[in-house]
Amino acid sequence: MEIRVEKGAAEKFPCELLVLFFFEFPEPLEGPIKNVDLEWKGFISSLMNQGDFKGELFERKLLYTQGGLPAKRILLTGLGKRGEFDLEKWRGAASKAGQYIRDAGIKTFVFPIKKFDRFAEEELAEAFVSGLLLGVYQYTEFKTTEREKIKEIEEGMLFGETAGELSLIQKGAETGRIIAEAVCEARDLVNGPSNKITPTLLSEKARQIAKDHGMVIEVLEMAQVEAMGMGAFTAVAKGSQEPAKFIILEQNKNTGLDTIALVGKGITFDSGGISIKPSEGMERMKDDMSGAAAVLAIMQAASRLQIPLHLVGIIPATENLPSGKAYKPGDVLKTLAGHTVEVISTDAEGRLILSDALSYSLRYQPKAIIDLATLTGACVVALGDYVMGLLGNDASLLKRIEEASEKTGEKVWRLPLWDEYFEYLKSDVADFRNVGTRAAGTIIGGIFLSKFVEKIPWAHLDIAGPAFIEKERPYVPKGGTGAGVRLVLQLLRDWRGQNSNNQNPSSK
Repeated sequence: MEIRVEKGAAEKFPCELLVLFFFEFPEPLEGPIKNVDLEWKGFISSLMNQGDFKGELFERKLLYTQGGLPAKRILLTGLGKRGEFDLEKWRGAASKAGQYIRDAGIKTFVFPIKKFDRFAEEELAEAFVSGLLLGVYQYTEFKTTEREKIKEIEEGMLFGETAGELSLIQKGAETGRIIAEAVCEARDLVNGPSNKITPTLLSEKARQIAKDHGMVIEVLEMAQVEAMGMGAFTAVAKGSQEPAKFIILEQNKNTGLDTIALVGKGITFDSGGISIKPSEGMERMKDDMSGAAAVLAIMQAASRLQIPLHLVGIIPATENLPSGKAYKPGDVLKTLAGHTVEVISTDAEGRLILSDALSYSLRYQPKAIIDLATLTGACVVALGDYVMGLLGNDASLLKRIEEASEKTGEKVWRLPLWDEYFEYLKSDVADFRNVGTRAAGTIIGGIFLSKFVEKIPWAHLDIAGPAFIEKERPYVPKGGTGAGVRLVLQLLRDWRGQNSNNQNPSSK
C-alpha cells in the first residue's frame, strides 16, 4: 500500500472513502468529524443520538453520502472511552479500519490527522500508519488458487492543513511505514515453510540487507565455527544435512558510536533432535527462528531510520534434527567460552547455539547485549501468548526495555535471575547441564545464558509466547507476528548513550 501525505482538508477532498474516528457517545464531535457533521446537516449526530452508532472501541459503520459530501463513502470507527484512549488503542483502531476497507474491496481512502489532548500529529501519524499496515498484513506467497480473491488497499492519503502539520505527519508516517514494513518482513520469514526458510536463505537475506544498506557482513561456515571452538553450536548443527550458517551483520562500523549487540536464535526447524518432540503441532516448529527474523528486521529498519548506534546483529542459524551424526543426551560439549555443558535434552538446543553467539558478541565490547529467542515452552505456560519474558543482569537496561514496552504495546514481564536457581543446572560430569528440572523453566534458560555474557549489561527476551499466535488480534494476524521488532527498535531510538549500571536487578 502506498501512503501519501497531502495538504488540505480531507473532508473537502473528492474521494472513494473518507475515514473518520471518534470517541464513544456522549463525547461531543470535534475537528474534521464535526465539520463533516455540519456539512451533512447533523446526520452523524443523529446516528449517535439514535444509538445506531455509539463509537465503542473498534466499532465500524460504512455510510454512503449519496452526493451530500465530496467523499462517496464515510467509514466511522470507534475509539472507545476518551479517558481510556492511548496509542495502542489508536493502532488497533487504525488496523480495524484498514481491515474493513480491504475486505470491502475499496482501493483508496483519505484521512485527516489532527492533534488532540496530549497527542501530537507526528506520533498519531506514526501509530496510525504502523497499525494500518500491520493490520492489513496477509501471507499469501504460496497461494496459487483463487488469487483474484485476495484483496488489497492500493493507497491511503493522510491530510494536514498547515505546513507545520504536514511536516510532522510526513515524518511520523514515514517512521510508521519503515517500522511496519520491518515487522512484516519478519512475519514473512516466520510464516515461511522450513524447506524454504533455511539457514542458507537467512544468510542470503542478510547479504541483501547488507548490500542495500551499506552494512558489513560475514557469514561463517560450519568448518570455520568448529575451528573457532563453537562446540555447542556445531553439536546442534551436525544433526542436519542443511548447512549451518553463523551470520554477523554490522551497521555503522568504526564510527565511535555506542555498540549494541543483537543476538537472534535461528533454529529454522526444531524437531527436538534425539529428544524428539511429539508429532502433534510439530509443523509450528518452523517458527523457532523468530528471534533471527526479528534481528534481521531490526537491523534493516535501524538503518532506514538512521539510528545513531553501532549495531551488531548475530544469528546462529541451523536446524535441530535427529540423525546418525546428531548430538545425544549425555554428551558433553565445550563452548566458545570454554565452559563444558552436559546435554540432558537435545530439545534445549536454543540456549546451546545462543551460548556461543553471546560469547562471540563479547569481542565487540558492546554497551549492551539483547537476545531474542523462542526459548522455552515454560514461558508460554507462565505468561501466555501475549507477553515476552524479560530477564537480565542490569537494572537500567531492563528498565529501558520496560519503558519501550509501554510505548509500543509489546508487553514484557520481568522474571528474576537469583543465584539459587543455578543449583538446578549443576552437573556431576561438566560445568553445568543444559536443562534443570521442570521447575522455573524460563528462569533456568535465562540462568544458563547469563553464564556467557560476563559483566556486560544483557537482556534476554523469551518470545516463545507471542512469536506465533493461533488467534488474531487487532493489528496482529494469526501466525508469525514479528514479536520484538517494534520493542527493540523503540529501545534503540530512545538510546541516550549513558552507561548502564552493572548491577544485578534481582540480587537479594
